[in-house]
Amino acid sequence: MKVYPANIEEKINFDKIKSLIKEACTSKLGVDFVEKITFSSDFNMVQKLVDQTDEFKQLLSSGESFPSSNFVDIYPYLDKAKVPGTFLYEDDFHQVRLGLHTLEACVAFFEKHEEEYPQLSQLLGMVVKDNTLLKSIEKVMDEKGRLKNNATQELSLIRGQLLYEESRLRKVLDSIYRNAKAQGFTPDDASITIRGGRMVIPVLAEYKRRIKGFIHDESATGQTVFLEPAEVLDINNEIRDLEYMERREIQKILTQLTDQLRVHIPDLRKSFQFLGLVDFIRAKAKFALQTDSHKPRLGKEKNLLWKGARHPLLELTFKQQQKKVVPLNMQLDHNKRILVISGPNAGGKSVALKTAALLQYMLQCGLLIPVEEDSACCIFDQFFIDIGDEQNLENDLSTYSSHLLNMKFFTTFSNKKTIFFIDEFGTGTEPQFGGAIAEGILIGLNKSGAFGVVTTHYGNLKQLASKSHGLVNGAMRYDVEKLEPLYQLEIGKPGSSFAFEIAGKIGIAKDIILHARAQVGETRVNYDRLLLKLESEKNKYDELLVENQRKERLLAQRMEEYNALKSSLEESKKAILLEAKQQARAIMEEANRKIEHTIKEIKEQKAEKAATQQLRKSLEAHKASLGTGDRSAKKQSTRHPKVEVVKGEISVGDHVRLKDNGALAEVLSIQGKNVEISIGDLKSKIKLDRIEKVSNTSVKKAKRAATIGFDPMQKRTDFSPNLDIRGKRGEEVIGLIQHFIDDANMLGISDLRIVHGKGNGILRDLTRNMLQKMKVVQKMEDEHADRGGAGVTMVTLKP
Repeated sequence: MKVYPANIEEKINFDKIKSLIKEACTSKLGVDFVEKITFSSDFNMVQKLVDQTDEFKQLLSSGESFPSSNFVDIYPYLDKAKVPGTFLYEDDFHQVRLGLHTLEACVAFFEKHEEEYPQLSQLLGMVVKDNTLLKSIEKVMDEKGRLKNNATQELSLIRGQLLYEESRLRKVLDSIYRNAKAQGFTPDDASITIRGGRMVIPVLAEYKRRIKGFIHDESATGQTVFLEPAEVLDINNEIRDLEYMERREIQKILTQLTDQLRVHIPDLRKSFQFLGLVDFIRAKAKFALQTDSHKPRLGKEKNLLWKGARHPLLELTFKQQQKKVVPLNMQLDHNKRILVISGPNAGGKSVALKTAALLQYMLQCGLLIPVEEDSACCIFDQFFIDIGDEQNLENDLSTYSSHLLNMKFFTTFSNKKTIFFIDEFGTGTEPQFGGAIAEGILIGLNKSGAFGVVTTHYGNLKQLASKSHGLVNGAMRYDVEKLEPLYQLEIGKPGSSFAFEIAGKIGIAKDIILHARAQVGETRVNYDRLLLKLESEKNKYDELLVENQRKERLLAQRMEEYNALKSSLEESKKAILLEAKQQARAIMEEANRKIEHTIKEIKEQKAEKAATQQLRKSLEAHKASLGTGDRSAKKQSTRHPKVEVVKGEISVGDHVRLKDNGALAEVLSIQGKNVEISIGDLKSKIKLDRIEKVSNTSVKKAKRAATIGFDPMQKRTDFSPNLDIRGKRGEEVIGLIQHFIDDANMLGISDLRIVHGKGNGILRDLTRNMLQKMKVVQKMEDEHADRGGAGVTMVTLKP
């Protein structure tokens, strides 16, 4: 495995990636693992590292509770404890205890979720499960890291006696101090304090001989002395002896605990290596979430397919500037192994190359990379780069000489398992000779079977790539009209430098540009002109393609609407014909019954003229009622479908009807005498006594009947794009506006006008709040001041 040059990580900015991962670590244990990140050509190892990071990324995204603190580096304490006769302090054992608790929690988590995170759970093999040390520490130490009073019987006795003596000392001193203060021997703002580990009282210097005792200290001004009264001298001495005894007992306990820890040092080192590894993998997963990185498909066949690749550092910088990185799409396989990228300066060639180099290096270091999930990658044994200025004053090497030394290394050691990256291939010397040498080197690298990406301005390299198997051209796209880079990589064609066009845009004199064109030669100018024309046509084609796709989507939507409407009309037609036949049959049957009844009456009354005329009039009246009644009933049933009012208490989920306007609604909640209802997608609150409960079955039938009776031609004829809601109540407005917008959207009418008046603005606010929540509304605005201004809302629906 070869990686060239030695400072490759600085060249591709991988050192900055490592710094960001270090920042995501919570302990030095994880940071130490970041320092050990190395490029690997072992397929199984890379797969394992990537899988571990991907699993931890899923763990973090799931929101499951996982230990996030106290990843303590206990190695310094272990180094200290391994020397016989030494002991760890209370604070040291407290840190060890915190680390052991974190270790225990991590082990418990992965044991519980072994099936969900199999790769991470395999790391448990590093841990030696033995909690005897933790139990021993917790037996003698409290939560704050101090030895418990009952750690041993001797410590308990000593501390008990110490508390007694300190209490006795305080009582005696308080008594002495009160007497001294009453006699004016002490400063006004002073109190009992400690000097040299002994309790003393402050006394004014001029009265220090009035109280027998030992002076331990004086104030900075010398006006106050700190005196230990003779009465408490023995008590203080006793306390000092007890403190020495306590210290010796604590040292004895800590020594015994350290001796117990010393036996576990090898196991602890191994277990805390697991803790550091967990912290390290979590840091990699955090970085993956931060950069929206994913695990690509890893294959053993040499094939690269990167979709939506982004430079992670560039993306993080752009996020801070609220800008977006243009993603990169790249594919290399055995037929197209070496990509030759060309294009204008500042067009993104070097960024594309560095993105490809960095992502491949990150992947082979076990990191997730910012590409789409269906991207595919492979593993290379050798990784070579030639990026940037390599001038070396110490070795008397120019920039071009350094590049040639790199090319010598590349051509000598490249093989089928090599990937290389060369920026600005062939530059640094006279173009004619530099281009020729670069062409020869490119041919040699192609023969080696290596994969690679190079950037260049040389036309001979573009031509070589277009006619050589194993090479492929790539161009950084450019907006020819605006003369601005698009930062999009297009594989399959070479790119132009657009030198003359950029010079003209900058303002270089035309005669200078013409002279330059003549120097280049007609053939080369024509070649660049063809590239320019191709780029321009490509941009226009892309614009036409986008517009065509938009129109196709719109056409498909309209066709779907048309088919749905046609189907609805056919169903309505069938239903209407069936209903008409049934009504006709009923009419005929009723008419026959009436005629038979009339004939019977005439016969019974023996055909008296007056009676016959009366019966005929009755028959005519029945005939008239059949015609008008049917039409009015049909009209009524179409406009106002009947629903059945039912008795019973109204509850949440019931269908109801508003008594004043007949609108149907559903009850969402009930609060006392107030009810929240929904009419379609809109909600409103009204009084309970303004609604009545209706049958759910009848509501469904009414809706079905309304659908069957829909006549689109008549609806369009009757529809008005103006809706006047002035003087209406809030709950009335909800239903009116909902039906108004629904009808307009169904009929394909996009420009509407709602008149609500100005007043206090209540109806206007209600109207606009409703319109904002409707997905079909594209925009709304005030009418022109001459035609109502803020009293009218102009509505535009989406096409």
